[in-house]
Amino acid sequence: MEIFDLYTAERERTGRTMVRGEKTPEGLYRLVAHVCVFSPEGKMLIQRRQPFKRGWSGLWDVSVGGHADAGESSAAAARRETWEELGLRIAIERPVLTIHWEHGFDDFYTVVREVGEDEIRLQTEEVAEVRWAGPEEILDMIDGGSFIPYEKSLISLLFFLKDHRSAHTRADER
Repeated sequence: MEIFDLYTAERERTGRTMVRGEKTPEGLYRLVAHVCVFSPEGKMLIQRRQPFKRGWSGLWDVSVGGHADAGESSAAAARRETWEELGLRIAIERPVLTIHWEHGFDDFYTVVREVGEDEIRLQTEEVAEVRWAGPEEILDMIDGGSFIPYEKSLISLLFFLKDHRSAHTRADER
């Protein structure tokens, strides 16, 4: 059972929690983290969600995403989810972007690093496959319905931000 902290609109922990699958209580919010892994050549590692996964089944998505567990920061959640879903260890500290949505806060992190095929270990319960894609290809996939329907401007912004963040997020742990 996954348990998430609940936050105020000011992003302060309330001391209350919720169980995954429950409705987020009115006036409270949860925390999500996404990681976009980019190659030095500027392509994003994208993942296809398993067809049996609830929510966006079988669609392509950014590299990694998931909720922060109770007591976990978004950076810790981003590192954990990247390890669980892709088998990659990353070093990140601050999101490059936070989106406030109806039910919470969504922190986006970017990492630029070489990733060998032998490094990737997929979490088969969640991820069917991964591959590299450029921005135009992802935008075409959104138009074609094979990628989660993010705002196309968000995808473009993430590609822009990969090169406009603090250098300390480029480091990785091997």
